[in-house]
Amino acid sequence: MDGTLSMDRVFRIGCGAGFWGDSPEGPAQLVASGGIDVLVMDYLAEITMSILARMKAKDPTQGYATDFVSLVMRPLARQIADRRIRVVTNAGGLNPAACRDALVALFDELGLPLKVALVAGDDLSDRVDALRAAGAREMVSGAPLPGRLVSVNAYLGAFPIAAALDRGADVVVTGRCVDSALVLGPLIHAFGWGPDDHDRLSAGSLAGHIIECGTQCTGGVFTDWRDVPGWDDMGFPVAHCRADGTFEITKPAGTGGLVTPATIAEQIVYEVGDPGSYLLPDVTCDWRGVRLEQTGPDRVRVTGARGRAPTDSCKVSATWSDGWRSSVTMMIAGGEAAARAEATGAAILKRTARLIAAAGHEPFTETSVEVLGAEASYGVASCARAAREVILKIAVRHPGREALEIFGREIFPAATAMAQGLTGFAGGRPKAQPVVRLFSFLTPKVGLSPMVEDAAGRLQVPFAPPAVASATAPPMPEPPAPPEGPRARVPLIALAHGRSGDKGNSANIGILARDPALLPVIRAALTPAAVAAAFAHYAPSRVDRFDWPGLAGVNFLLHEVLGGGGIASLRHDPQGKVLAQVLLDTEIDVPGDWLAPGGPLAGRQDRSAA
Repeated sequence: MDGTLSMDRVFRIGCGAGFWGDSPEGPAQLVASGGIDVLVMDYLAEITMSILARMKAKDPTQGYATDFVSLVMRPLARQIADRRIRVVTNAGGLNPAACRDALVALFDELGLPLKVALVAGDDLSDRVDALRAAGAREMVSGAPLPGRLVSVNAYLGAFPIAAALDRGADVVVTGRCVDSALVLGPLIHAFGWGPDDHDRLSAGSLAGHIIECGTQCTGGVFTDWRDVPGWDDMGFPVAHCRADGTFEITKPAGTGGLVTPATIAEQIVYEVGDPGSYLLPDVTCDWRGVRLEQTGPDRVRVTGARGRAPTDSCKVSATWSDGWRSSVTMMIAGGEAAARAEATGAAILKRTARLIAAAGHEPFTETSVEVLGAEASYGVASCARAAREVILKIAVRHPGREALEIFGREIFPAATAMAQGLTGFAGGRPKAQPVVRLFSFLTPKVGLSPMVEDAAGRLQVPFAPPAVASATAPPMPEPPAPPEGPRARVPLIALAHGRSGDKGNSANIGILARDPALLPVIRAALTPAAVAAAFAHYAPSRVDRFDWPGLAGVNFLLHEVLGGGGIASLRHDPQGKVLAQVLLDTEIDVPGDWLAPGGPLAGRQDRSAA
């Protein structure tokens, strides 16, 4: 598998983990199916890097996804060796060398001749002074590099992974690389793609983007959840890839889940900004013209990805300590539960603010009160103010731990001093936790040194020389105007399905028409201003809209709506997971005759019909 595969040869890659903490049943299922050439395991997200940074700060031998060694490779290593399955994972996190060493020790213990390679060069912690001198600035806010960093890691690409496989590695462990590189690297290795094969690199990146979150593309978190069978045994995804860049997504036979153009489309729009310029280290992707075709039961063919030269810079993810946080939840039941919860939250914050001031501490840096069950995510559009059972969540942030200890002490007195019907303090007295915040910036690729380390030594795998310029995405045809005539109002979910996720401190919402003929009406209703109004309680600094004609959809990017994003956010939904559902409940104007018998929305006037 070193670039010699024929054009009609199918190369099969399965993803057995979409995040750190995913079920070990995933890789076990894929290995047992006998239907893969490569097993990839994606453990890292920006929030995960923050957690790993905290772990490594406490213990220098930690900072990687230990589950990969103990729960995946220990029970599966012999089957993997017998079936000649290659494994590629970013489980190395912030300490890939420790992960590599643990694997080598495990294989020696088991008597298995599996070769392990390490992809290094993402750790830039020894270059902080140089980066600061070069004027590194946060990608969105423009803020300067914080004074004291916990970790600094560049997002590497796929070619070092391919090089490790070319050198005979059975298992490749990386630190921080872009998630899709875990799939693109084996495809470069298998088909011999070069740095200038932009369309194919884009297609391979799309295959990685689709399967990197595990069962999210096989029916998990799907809008039309009632259509998905077998939640108790969801099938993990397998990409059947060809040298021309086309591929099919499926799952092991006999497993639960659902693979359709709709489930795949929802995953494609997940965590993407501009689909015409999705920037990766190896290629600038244009996925606006991607087409999906059902080619069999639980089998979807993906075509139409295009690519351009990548930029000359690389994204860097740094983490830094920013004080302390504490949070607590409690239940309040009975009439006016939402109002009583809000009054309780306000009283606790007022009381503790007074007490920490009396103790000589500065005010809270940030506070958050959310009433869960009263549709806090919907803002003024809430329809649940009369709920008789809610969960009050209070969270605070402060530079000093001592102030949050005062906050923790003053929670339980609310049970006797405040609202009747208050109970269920989850987890006891809240404890202060350190806040590790994300800081993202760009750095020139020429200053980076990606490399492979294995038993044969080190091999430098520099980024390809940048092109003179990365051409802008070609224009797409102007969408047709919506039909005219008398209107009726229906919830958006009757016309569309969608998916949302985080982009740092911003969030994206992809909305996909159930039929391309419905798209003009959706687009006319969902202007950037209308979406900003629907999420006014999140106070977005800007809302961008991008057309996605190949998927009959539109994608929105809501800037600065996640309270800092990741583990630093005090929000109950720090990653914007619920935003698509909130928008799908919005009512929009449609032609009245669409609801008549025979019309495209007949019988779909409410959410339950969706």
